[in-house]
Amino acid sequence: MPKLNDDLMRCAREAASLSYSPYSQFKVGAAVRWSDGTVTSGTNVENASYPVSVCAERHAVAFGVCSGLRELVAVAVWADVDEPLSPCGACRQVLLEFAPNPETVPVLMGCRGDSREMNLGELIPAGFRTVPKP
Repeated sequence: MPKLNDDLMRCAREAASLSYSPYSQFKVGAAVRWSDGTVTSGTNVENASYPVSVCAERHAVAFGVCSGLRELVAVAVWADVDEPLSPCGACRQVLLEFAPNPETVPVLMGCRGDSREMNLGELIPAGFRTVPKP
């Protein structure tokens, strides 16, 4: 039986295949596991006006929020590159918003040849938080 994190990375990889990235050709997928076990995925969606493009991680979080989910427990990010990909700063901050305890949220980063895991607290050690978490 596959491990839960393997399934999460598979979802992120599948999401990357749906990327809309005509400008950069940089395909990224993300999958988020929520506290109730639901997994939502997203892909990067580029725009000719780069600032309005959407990262895969924020896309996956927004999809979960639209489904009423609020507490994430794991994240996977996959890109078709040689080295594991880390979420950008904006995505790290958005992930932090929905993590009750950043030290326990694994962030899996994968690519064609390798993967690595860190927790969200390691990726954004001084993240900005104002909403009290239970």
